[in-house]
Amino acid sequence: MTARFRVHSHHPEAGGLHTQPPGHQFHQVNGWCGRNMRQDGVSTACRCQPDVAVCTGPPPPLAKQSSVPKYYQNILALIYAVKEINENPNFLPNTTLGFYVLNNYFISRMTYKATLSLFSTQHRFMPNFRSHTQKMMIAVIGGLVSEISDIITTILSLYKVPQLTYGSFSPDRYSENVFPLLYQMVPNEVYQYKGIVQLFHHFRWMWIGLWAADDDRGDLFLQTIIPMLSQNGMCFAFIKKLPKRTYMTKLIDMYMEQLETYPLLIKNKANVYFVLGERLSFSGLRWVLFLAHFSSFPPLGKVWIVTSHWEFESLSIQRSWDIEDFHGAISFTDHSSQLPGFQNFLQVVNPSWAKGDGFIQNFWEQAFVCSLTMSSALEEDSKSCTGEEKLESLPGTLFEMSMTGHSYNIYNAVYAVAHALHAIYVSGLKHRRRNGRNLEFQNVQPWQLHHFLQRIVFNNSAGDTVHFDEKGELIAGFDVTNWVTFPNCSFVRVKVGNMEPQASPGGKLTLDDAKIVWHRNFHQMLPISVCSDHCRPGYSRKKKEGEKFCCYDCAQCPDGMISEQEDMDACVKCSEDHHPNVDKDQCIPKMITYLSYEEPLGIILATMAISCSVLTALVLVIFMRHHSTPIVKANNQNLSYVLLASLFLCFLCSLLFIGQPVKMTCLLRQTAFGIIFSMALSSVLAKTISVVLAFIANKPGSILRKWVGKRLANSILLSCSVIEAGLCTLWLSTCPPFPDSDMHSVDGEIVLECKEGSNVMFYGVLGYLGLLAIASFTVAFLARKLPDSFNEAKFITFSMLVFCSVWLSFVPTYLSTKGKYMVAIEVFSILSSSAGLLGCIFFPKCYIIVLRPDLNDKKQFLRRKI
Repeated sequence: MTARFRVHSHHPEAGGLHTQPPGHQFHQVNGWCGRNMRQDGVSTACRCQPDVAVCTGPPPPLAKQSSVPKYYQNILALIYAVKEINENPNFLPNTTLGFYVLNNYFISRMTYKATLSLFSTQHRFMPNFRSHTQKMMIAVIGGLVSEISDIITTILSLYKVPQLTYGSFSPDRYSENVFPLLYQMVPNEVYQYKGIVQLFHHFRWMWIGLWAADDDRGDLFLQTIIPMLSQNGMCFAFIKKLPKRTYMTKLIDMYMEQLETYPLLIKNKANVYFVLGERLSFSGLRWVLFLAHFSSFPPLGKVWIVTSHWEFESLSIQRSWDIEDFHGAISFTDHSSQLPGFQNFLQVVNPSWAKGDGFIQNFWEQAFVCSLTMSSALEEDSKSCTGEEKLESLPGTLFEMSMTGHSYNIYNAVYAVAHALHAIYVSGLKHRRRNGRNLEFQNVQPWQLHHFLQRIVFNNSAGDTVHFDEKGELIAGFDVTNWVTFPNCSFVRVKVGNMEPQASPGGKLTLDDAKIVWHRNFHQMLPISVCSDHCRPGYSRKKKEGEKFCCYDCAQCPDGMISEQEDMDACVKCSEDHHPNVDKDQCIPKMITYLSYEEPLGIILATMAISCSVLTALVLVIFMRHHSTPIVKANNQNLSYVLLASLFLCFLCSLLFIGQPVKMTCLLRQTAFGIIFSMALSSVLAKTISVVLAFIANKPGSILRKWVGKRLANSILLSCSVIEAGLCTLWLSTCPPFPDSDMHSVDGEIVLECKEGSNVMFYGVLGYLGLLAIASFTVAFLARKLPDSFNEAKFITFSMLVFCSVWLSFVPTYLSTKGKYMVAIEVFSILSSSAGLLGCIFFPKCYIIVLRPDLNDKKQFLRRKI
């Protein structure tokens, strides 16, 4: 709608301003309708272009059927606002607002002509020519769609006339520097897109079908929304272009082309359609759906998301068409409030309510399907209108009794201009009082209104605040409206939320999900619109080759990684002290483990160690009590005591490996084990060498006789043990073992352990023990055939075979085991190898001492020797 204000005055003889009842004239000017309200004195005229269908005179049948009766409320809102202002004695005193209403037929050529006619004489189309009695235009309100607003803005900018748009607009095409006199009675359209994307995100709709008109406006919409969807992890399933206004034959062909792809829409997984909701989009979409039903296609049954310009209006020809396809649609509508008295005002509207109204006849005939003139009724074979028809009986697609968003914007636009004029009047009144000069209100130029419009702040009759920002955009929000339709082509608007652009940088969307009514196909369940099913926690999305990123497969998270939310692009690792649960959807604390005395394995090993140590002590006691017997004295009695003592300590040192590792136990574990074991192996080696030398030295003339005795055995024992002690001392002084925690070896566990500090020293200590074992085994094996009476070589050979077998199997087993079981294997190896020495060397002797004392006699040894 385009509103024009003019200023004209007459100077009465008495001087000053007088107010007389204004005269009303309705007439058609160059194909458009006008209404002029005049008065003697100062007269202000507001010309408004509401983009309604036709004007006066009987239009051709096709033109009649293509009219939109619902837009008549825009004119009524304009009239109601002007009526309120003119009846308010405290507002613009001695001034009456007037207006012209022009029609553009949604045709660019007609829009140019109608706009230029505002700068012509009233009865002739002569742009830039006005008589001296013609009233000056102050402002323009309009238009409904962006294409019309663009044309009007281009012309008005040349004349510096303020324009207030109440419908869609393309803010990216203009800047406040190029068109500083442009004001938008709707918030910036970009906020709608941001709010709708938030709506998609709220309901987790990721697969969206896009519908737009096949024109520049539709292309601009797609260029804006597609990147926004991608940035928020959403994709468009398809893009459907709705035919633009053209010749009827070509239009039908284009609609038939749309039907060819209709089956693909039914099969598509997208359950949510986002439509650029301009008037032509809705009308064209209804044609597509109508032809689909006519062709026996099933209903789409989708969720329609539309912008604020969609008012669910119908052409007259579409009045009986089903709107059930749009049941449950959601739109971002311009915020509106119901004005007190507006519905009462609508009650008085009838074909004769205002003389010469050029729009009422066409509206009434198309809305109620009747004819106001008898001749037309006979010619068209239609019923006559009674004039008593009620507007409230009309379906919502033709007329609404509640004020629509567009009408509310027009109402506020009229008041914004009126408040600016009132501010000019008050300013001029103060100036007159100071200077004592008459007010020349009629000399106000349109561009002067801009200064006051910029600063306008007022509350309308509904209590809403109206003001603009520095860019000339209305500071307001959007209502989120749910459309509930009924079979009789009526509908109910349900406010289910709001969008506040100023609440945060991206705007704040608030929704009441419980109020939303979905399309009947969804049985009141939340619709799902995704290309692929959501990947549940524990899985991540794996992109499908050649498809959009919203289409993916679900791959389970690898070991050690989780995904806590649905549709995660990648799994994430847990922190070092946490690990994934079985479902890999959350991190849980790792369990702290070590070889404990409280667990069965630790209890068994500790029991074995203590039992073996007690058994060793018992053997030592037996040997000491029978120290004078030949079997104890044989093969160096002292070495037997040292070996038993070493084995006793070996069994006990294994207890250092059980329990929570601390600094002291870590220092003593390997070093004590190494030194004690080296003493045991040195004793075995000394005993074996002593046996060999004893038999060799008995030969006549042997030079080894002087080496036979305790001195050689003690030297071997001491020297071999000192070397191991030296290695351990070097280890402790350079890189000593220390307590540590291993978080990676065992899944789900933090293993408390002793780090060796230096692997070289650790394997050096074990290697030296292995060298002693091999030497003892070799010497014992060579001496195994010496006389049995005084020979332990066979037992030592077997014991060292057991010892070497244990430790050779220990190395691969130890390296292939993780966690506390590594410690358990080492403890078991210590116990089994020590038990092998104890059992193979000393149990045969204990058998003789305890059970066969008759064999423990010197004569028996001599007899067996002979």
